[in-house]
Amino acid sequence: MLTLSVIVPCYNEEEVIQEFYRRTKDVLLNLKEAEGFIIFINDGSKDKTRYILDHIASVDNKVKVIHFSRNFGHQPAVTAGLNNCTTDLAVIIDADLQDPPELIPDLIETHRKEEASVVYCVRKKRKGETAFKKWTAKMFYKTMNSMSEVEFPRDTGDFRLIDRKAIDAFNKLPEKGKYIRGLIAWIGFKQTPFYYDRDARLAGETKYPVKKMLAFAKKALLYFSKKPLMLSISLGLAAVIVGIAYALWIWLGHIFGYIITTTGWTSTIIIIIFFGGIQLLTVGVLGQYIGVLFDEVKGRPEYIIEEKVNFDS
Repeated sequence: MLTLSVIVPCYNEEEVIQEFYRRTKDVLLNLKEAEGFIIFINDGSKDKTRYILDHIASVDNKVKVIHFSRNFGHQPAVTAGLNNCTTDLAVIIDADLQDPPELIPDLIETHRKEEASVVYCVRKKRKGETAFKKWTAKMFYKTMNSMSEVEFPRDTGDFRLIDRKAIDAFNKLPEKGKYIRGLIAWIGFKQTPFYYDRDARLAGETKYPVKKMLAFAKKALLYFSKKPLMLSISLGLAAVIVGIAYALWIWLGHIFGYIITTTGWTSTIIIIIFFGGIQLLTVGVLGQYIGVLFDEVKGRPEYIIEEKVNFDS
């Protein structure tokens, strides 16, 4: 019989944890083809999430809990779940119940029929999300696919099933600043979509406000594309061409007489601003990539575990 781990990152989810556990446990108990476990990763929650998870684990030894020493973020939490997963299959899912755990048997069946290492979930409908968030998500994937060497499936999140082969490949990746759905696409193997309707959040607030969404998008872009650097080179080249053309225009103007007065301060200021803006832009882009290198060469761990519960059992 196959074994399955449901990997659940949690941050301040006291309002939904019990219901998530109840629904997920019902699904796992009814699985015929796999024995199911749940791995909760408490990402430094400040509410009662830790105490609720410890209570659940105390009455169910198939529930494993990882407590971080502080909040490290969603992607490190998912990484910790995969690093500590020893089962044949894993399903990554958030605790807010926007992604229904009742779909897990369908993911397993799709994995079996398609013989796919990865079954990634594609949202047909996104209930409870604003038009702005849907539009920004669409533009994000459009931008990433135009600039990255890897094709990212659109309208997907981290909700997916991956097999042991894909888990082992993922766990060998050394970078610290992970964009997980991009890395899983990068590792290859056979990957197939599963289409579903995403529900509205059961309770609580989203853990991805606009500020975090922008930071997430920046990380994805910097880790999977060098095109911003090429764009900087193109802008620099364009600025040089404009500068040469302007210099020729002034020189010829003095020769042929269509410039009869000294160039004024306005044009000088405009040129300074233009070239200065190009320089600052290119230096800024370069600085972002240097920042990524700085984070990586420090060699700090992605997360620090304070306590593990039920892993010995």
